[in-house]
Amino acid sequence: MSARERILARVRDALAERGRAPDPGRFTGGRPGAQAADPVDAFARAFARSGGEVVRVADDAAATAWLATQARGAPSVSVGATVPAALLPGVPPVPPREAELGVSMAIGAVGETGSLLLGAPDGRLAQLLPPSHLVLVRADTVHATLAGALASLRAALPSALGLHSGPSKSADIGQVLVRGVHGPGRVVAVIIGD
Repeated sequence: MSARERILARVRDALAERGRAPDPGRFTGGRPGAQAADPVDAFARAFARSGGEVVRVADDAAATAWLATQARGAPSVSVGATVPAALLPGVPPVPPREAELGVSMAIGAVGETGSLLLGAPDGRLAQLLPPSHLVLVRADTVHATLAGALASLRAALPSALGLHSGPSKSADIGQVLVRGVHGPGRVVAVIIGD
């Protein structure tokens, strides 16, 4: 018997003696208490408390116009793969490593935590490398709870899901808060619709 087989046999024996953990039941959410009546307002408040910025626009045309003004002010823009063609900022995109501004499309948001749900198909580099990140999110995809957001994605859950709750920040060194350490220092959520 090889060393590998001996190790695996010991693991199997240990697992056979161990009882199965009971099912903890359905996840009911991470925040106790009553949920806000409007998940979009709850998201906006929580996201702003985390240092993010929130812009609300009425429709796709208003989002495109607002995004075009922001993109014109940036020296270079990287656009995520899932941003709809109708919402493109109208400037030639560059690779994320060269961009000052990243633009992504969220697959949803969570009111209770102020988190944007960003999927892997959009491109993690466009979400993390540029120092500023604009994230488009449709108002009808903002859910009151994380459990509700995950339940809505059950049929089309991406291979990786990032929860972004404002700009990157750390106070690891000297207890001094620094923004933009592990990702963008500025994150703007653009909520489209009522």
